[in-house]
Amino acid sequence: MMRNRIAPLLESALLKAHAAQELTTFPLPSIIIGHPANPEHGDFSCNIAMQLAKGERKAPRQVADIIIKYLGDSDGLLAKSEIAGPGFINLFVSPAAWQATLLEIEKEGDRYGRTTSGAMKKVQVEFVSANPTGPLHIGHGRGAAIGDTLCRVLDAAGWDVTREFYYNDAGVQISNLALSVQLRCLGIEPDDPRWPEGGYQGEYIKDVARAYLARETVEAADLHTTACGEPENIDDIRHFAVAWLRREQDLDLEAFDVKFDVYTLESALYSEGRVEAVVQKLIANGHAYEQDNALWLRSTDFGDDKDRVMRKADGSYTYFVPDVAYHEAKWERGFTRVINEQGSDHHSTVTRVRAGLQALDIGIPQEWPEYVLHQMVTVMRGGEEVKISKRAGSYVTLRDLIDEVGRDATRFFFLMRKPDAQLVFDIDLAKQQTNENPVYYVQYAHARICSIFDNAAEKGFIAPEKPAPGDLACLSTPEDLQMIKLLAALPDTVDDSAVHFEPHRLTYYLSELASCFHSFYNKNRVISEDLKLTEARLYLLKRTAQTLKSALSILGISAPERM
Repeated sequence: MMRNRIAPLLESALLKAHAAQELTTFPLPSIIIGHPANPEHGDFSCNIAMQLAKGERKAPRQVADIIIKYLGDSDGLLAKSEIAGPGFINLFVSPAAWQATLLEIEKEGDRYGRTTSGAMKKVQVEFVSANPTGPLHIGHGRGAAIGDTLCRVLDAAGWDVTREFYYNDAGVQISNLALSVQLRCLGIEPDDPRWPEGGYQGEYIKDVARAYLARETVEAADLHTTACGEPENIDDIRHFAVAWLRREQDLDLEAFDVKFDVYTLESALYSEGRVEAVVQKLIANGHAYEQDNALWLRSTDFGDDKDRVMRKADGSYTYFVPDVAYHEAKWERGFTRVINEQGSDHHSTVTRVRAGLQALDIGIPQEWPEYVLHQMVTVMRGGEEVKISKRAGSYVTLRDLIDEVGRDATRFFFLMRKPDAQLVFDIDLAKQQTNENPVYYVQYAHARICSIFDNAAEKGFIAPEKPAPGDLACLSTPEDLQMIKLLAALPDTVDDSAVHFEPHRLTYYLSELASCFHSFYNKNRVISEDLKLTEARLYLLKRTAQTLKSALSILGISAPERM
């Protein structure tokens, strides 16, 4: 909000300096607005003078002095401007301008924090994309939280977002799933010598087998199948098991408030001939060769450290080949920007998929698609790592966490760190209703403000609906102004989160805002004998509650009024 008002002021000052022939560089470089490391040194900072210095043949501080001369007070927006260090321009926004932002926040209502920086350009985000071989585990859960929130952030930043789930419903793992269900149907347990090495052992396999034998009809996404109930029919078991587990995953995601616009099946890429067509294109383009009874991609021509096998000696394709076909389809659907949120174990596929897409020679940029890779999650309870689930057997499921700590806490905890940082999920902490629990701390700030309004109403005080700017001038303490500055920072935080694919920035922002509010409330009386100050502070808290709710909504987390 405020940052977008500062940049045009600097540009106007530069144009005035050009008109006066005190500066000559043209075209002007991009104006980047940041923040000084020390808040006492200003509200915003810009390095434009250092960017221009070489071309102007002047010292950066000399260039900065010229810019500041033409910057002035910018019609009351700026209190002052200073030169710092080698030539930074530090800008101090006037208290009146900060106070006026509260009126702008009110106008935005529930849409506060949303921006137009994406200009409604299309972007497709693929996330979760779990194999339909079992319940979603905590890694899928972190991917779901990051991917879904990234979509919400991009949407809030003005992008036209399509959410997509890619089902890996083909290959060895699906065959192992079908065989595991078949053996359970026949009464064979995992401790039986006949149990395959790659078989799935969780209790959920029993559930699938029981449902199959009971001839249940399963509806999952757009797939419908009816079991024949015959354990010998491995193909029917495969179709039924995939559909049953897709439904279970959909229920897990529904409980997590995660939705998708498009579902794509890997098996469809084969049945529609897309995989074979891609391979033929790569051969025709001269980027494939035969060696050791296998078909190879010359991926080293496109930055890979070695060439990669596409078709093995047994005639089956390696896993990255259908991924290339899938992304070719994304490109054909008009998605010039695609973001894939995946686990860090997919790191090796990034170069291969991009190499395959480059080898198609259809104009796809080198860095397309973009990737967000998340690191592992460790779940702790009572100071010890939790490794298994009663239902899944070998791992902790997403549903385990949602059932135990709730959706809000699960989402917030998954989002508290950068995606590429490992995450420790402390169940005991997530369940605490104390200030030590970060999500409770933030939600309690919103609930506490609601209780302040109730208390004020009982005493006959209400926040004014449309205060005049002068009525807010009494919001002048350091705590008042710090609160306002943080409230005004939400749109910038949303934009930065969208640009860097870092939704965790919003959890940091919320924690800082909640801390600022609690500190403010402990140091300043909201309801006092001073009617003007009381009404102004109630108005400030109204905007604080509005901002907390908006930011929590972008994260997919509720803002309770009572706790």
